[in-house]
Amino acid sequence: MFLKPTLSALWLAASAWGAIKVDDDNVKSIGLRTHTLVQPYLDSDMQSRWYDFGGDTVVRTDQYIRLTSDHPSQNGWLFSRVPLTATNWEIEVEFKIHGKNQLYGDGFAMWITKERGKLGPVFGHSDRFEGLGVFFDTYKNNRPGVVFPYVMAMVGDGKTSYDKDSDGKSTEFAGCSARGIRHASVPTRLRLTYFQDKYLKLELQYKSEGEWTLCFETNEPPAIPQVAYLGFSAETGELSDNHDIISITANNLYTTQPAGKSTPGSGKGKKVFTPKAEGGSSWTWFFFKTFLFLAVVAGAYVGFTAWRTNNNKRHRYGE
Repeated sequence: MFLKPTLSALWLAASAWGAIKVDDDNVKSIGLRTHTLVQPYLDSDMQSRWYDFGGDTVVRTDQYIRLTSDHPSQNGWLFSRVPLTATNWEIEVEFKIHGKNQLYGDGFAMWITKERGKLGPVFGHSDRFEGLGVFFDTYKNNRPGVVFPYVMAMVGDGKTSYDKDSDGKSTEFAGCSARGIRHASVPTRLRLTYFQDKYLKLELQYKSEGEWTLCFETNEPPAIPQVAYLGFSAETGELSDNHDIISITANNLYTTQPAGKSTPGSGKGKKVFTPKAEGGSSWTWFFFKTFLFLAVVAGAYVGFTAWRTNNNKRHRYGE
């Protein structure tokens, strides 16, 4: 009578304990309000607390932030006001590339750079930047054998120039073709994940909703400047397109348990990666373990009391 329910309780407790410990090895996240931007984008003073914008950027508070409209010779930018100081982070962006023309260009860029809000020739922003640029290039200049639109990352050292004539081939860090990302039938998103000195991964959603396609990943990520701003820019030339930012969600990432090493990525397939721990168990986990232990002890005591009472009755009645 006593052993069966008690063992069951202990088994359930052990199972829950094990499940929590496994989950504790996974990556956790904390939202970064300073780098998150959602509708209506602007406050009552028609300003954004955390972002600045300029150039030809247009804000529709109920729909989008349009970096460029479908008109020739436009460029616009959107940049965070404060640096991205998190050591490890994940940024997810919903965007939209669309227009009325059969010929279109040039594309937009995502930046994690020391420079911010400077108009220039690299997808609407300044050249010879320092940091990381991710370019969504929709117009092919001179790059045989590559299907466009093409998404590529470039690591800037503050001195090297982006070669637009070759679509950045000589300075490409990693990249992938993304045919169908323009005028996609589902919301288009990017997800960039970074762990300092450990990991960099870019995933795209444009084929079907909820399906993330790996663009590239590596366990030898570039060094990001200590003071770097999150930003976006876009450019049109003789050809044009609408380049819209719909939302930006930023998270600080951390782990609570030591984990294995990552596998170097080549962009050919998705690989599992669990970054190295940065700290001990959280207070939430500590209190949960304490509560779980007390619950097991209380259950054992109740079961033992019931068994002893039942046993005394048997002896009293001569059973």
